[in-house]
Amino acid sequence: MKVALDALLDRGYHRDNLGFTMLDVVAENELAAETGVSPEEGAPAGSSSVLRGMGIGVLGGLAVTVPVWIILLIIPTTRIYADGGLLGMLFGVLGGAGMGGLFGALAGTDGGDYVKLMRQFGMPARVAEGYYQSLKDGHILVFARGQEDLKGDDAVKIFKNNGALDMDSVIGSGRLNSQRTTH
Repeated sequence: MKVALDALLDRGYHRDNLGFTMLDVVAENELAAETGVSPEEGAPAGSSSVLRGMGIGVLGGLAVTVPVWIILLIIPTTRIYADGGLLGMLFGVLGGAGMGGLFGALAGTDGGDYVKLMRQFGMPARVAEGYYQSLKDGHILVFARGQEDLKGDDAVKIFKNNGALDMDSVIGSGRLNSQRTTH
């Protein structure tokens, strides 16, 4: 994709309006050094990742402790332990929330959510997930933001001339075309 980035720069795109992303950090730094174009960071997961982790942890804690408490209530000889079952549920919820929040915070430090980033560019979720799968397969995603003095069609032509694929044409046809060919 160095060729495509160089062609976009030659066409008149400003480095500030171009970006790319890949999941290989070393190759990403090399491409950035060669082209002078900054890599895009994924949208940070932030507090939403922590809260989502806490919510999942609370549900997990309840899923483990509520059945035990119900069993304690159903069996007549164990009803005296039902209050202990309520405390078990409380500690299950607190422990689940704590562990879920911790794992959510750790998951949010991976450099960002690329699907969320692409959704911010206006891509439908299905297309963004297809691009992210292509990133996981080792491909590069190049961004060219519009400029007043240039048409977006110029960037599309440069992309296509350098082997880029339109994800709309390959989604739903089994494996992504970008997974079958190199570009």
